[in-house]
Amino acid sequence: MGKLKLLPLLILPAFAVQKKKITIYLAGDSTMSVKEVKAYPETGWGMPFAYFWDSSVTVVNKARNGRSTKTFISEGHWQAILASLREGDYVFIQFGHNDESVEKKDRYTPPDSFQINLNRFVDDVRARKATPVLLTPVSRRRFDKTGKVQETHKEYTPLVKKVAGARGVVCIDLDSLSRNLYQQFGEEQSTLLFLHLSPGEHPNYPEGKTDNTHFNELGARLIAQLVLREIRQKIPELAQRIVKRP
Repeated sequence: MGKLKLLPLLILPAFAVQKKKITIYLAGDSTMSVKEVKAYPETGWGMPFAYFWDSSVTVVNKARNGRSTKTFISEGHWQAILASLREGDYVFIQFGHNDESVEKKDRYTPPDSFQINLNRFVDDVRARKATPVLLTPVSRRRFDKTGKVQETHKEYTPLVKKVAGARGVVCIDLDSLSRNLYQQFGEEQSTLLFLHLSPGEHPNYPEGKTDNTHFNELGARLIAQLVLREIRQKIPELAQRIVKRP
């Protein structure tokens, strides 16, 4: 009889360790988005990011090329996330590249409006009992004459940090982290992270390509790993779902 009474106690822990299934949504621009085959080897960092999670996590990459906070809202991409967002989910939000494009009137978002949009994102996500995470825009590749990497988002990166600090939102400073990565590689070797191709090197770019904004597969994976490192440090409850490989 005593042994039979112990049986349920032995079974319960097996069920207790099961994790609730959640979704991580990615909202952002071309540096994060999924690419069409015709764009390869251009790779958004959200693509490799999706493969670092255990079976309890689904990553839905809603980032879109060329979008600012303004156009992401006006075109319905933000509403599409909210329509399926559930309690316990996460939304990683990274904008700035296109918001700061003054010369492109359709996407340009003035600083005040940019902050209003970020605050709206935070409010909308929290209203659904999900968790927003703000990311500063990943840096472009730019070096000065001495070989020191340069800031490329001087105005909009501080705005992301300001909103995150005021609202108590986790902020991943991908701008600073990516610049540190480029500096480690150096001016010449950092081209290995970006869409730099010689004429005839790839059939998608027969005339070659020199792009210091968008990543190739290597660059995207290293940026994704920077984000994962920050998650381990700043969001431990989510970090528990990162795949642990032997």
